[in-house]
Amino acid sequence: MAKAPAGFKIRLAPEDEYTHTPDAATNYNESMYFNMFDPARKIGGWFRIGNRPNEGYAEMSVCLYLPDGRVAFMYAKPAITHNRELNAGGLRVEVIEPFKRLRVTYDGKVVVLSNPNDMAEPSRAFRNNPVVACKVELDYEGVSPMFGGETVKEDGSALDIDPEKSFAKAHYEQHVAATGRFIIGDEAFDASGYGLRDKSWGPRYWQAIHWYRWCPMNFGRDFGMMLSIVAGEKGEPRQGGMVLKDGKYDLIKQVSIDSDWDENWYQTALRAHVVTESGASYDVEGKVLSLIPLRNRRQAPDGSELHTRITEGMTEYRCNGMVGYGLSEYLDQIVDGKPVSIGG
Repeated sequence: MAKAPAGFKIRLAPEDEYTHTPDAATNYNESMYFNMFDPARKIGGWFRIGNRPNEGYAEMSVCLYLPDGRVAFMYAKPAITHNRELNAGGLRVEVIEPFKRLRVTYDGKVVVLSNPNDMAEPSRAFRNNPVVACKVELDYEGVSPMFGGETVKEDGSALDIDPEKSFAKAHYEQHVAATGRFIIGDEAFDASGYGLRDKSWGPRYWQAIHWYRWCPMNFGRDFGMMLSIVAGEKGEPRQGGMVLKDGKYDLIKQVSIDSDWDENWYQTALRAHVVTESGASYDVEGKVLSLIPLRNRRQAPDGSELHTRITEGMTEYRCNGMVGYGLSEYLDQIVDGKPVSIGG
């Protein structure tokens, strides 16, 4: 379990796996995210469904990385009228047993990108690439303790949150194993591997964070990590995450990530140094195998356009002589055509 600041505590209960009564904030979001990567077949994917019931729609994303470098992707904002379930746009999450077993299914369409960078211009990507039927069936099993929850006051009362500056009031994560299959057009792929899932709820704007690095990875059932660096416009970036080893989490107190970039400022490789609360240290190298750039745009109250870019890279990791797989997810606000984290 993550640690709370003095005067606060972190609360997490099995019923938090299900949906909550929405806050009054217009931008209330409740979402679940899952990824998985098959180390033998070199395939993987991630899935996110986020309800925004006060705005009348859900956000649905499906992303599948194929062995030859192609990426199958779909994003939609289907209309919803309630927050009773996470089931919209063909993507559905079922809680079979809280904290232990969940099921993710998708029945819809995907665009198949031979050049995933095409998604930098979504309308052009969908127009110029084939759109085919897709089915996903994955059964998830928790292989770690839960990490995170809702930060509340010592008396259990909720925090006061400014919805305009919020990314989530509650968030938890868990390393997982997953088995199932993807069917993309006339191609079928069995998949068995490892990943990470998370859930969050509360007010959210993607522009509430200046930039972040989020690197979940698995080297097997008993060894995995999640590296996190989160930066606001002011102050030092927050470093954190955890190392899963032998069924227990060792929290990260220090992490540095040095990245290599291509001409578009998309990450191609990374090197991370990790120090945990127990005193253990790890050096991790990552090589991006396939990457898709995504974006989120919103108009600010002053009329200016805010542009957030999220690059999602299926990444091969190496640590302590082991090879694992996971994601390197880099979020940046884009200012004058350049990610804010790069500087200069």
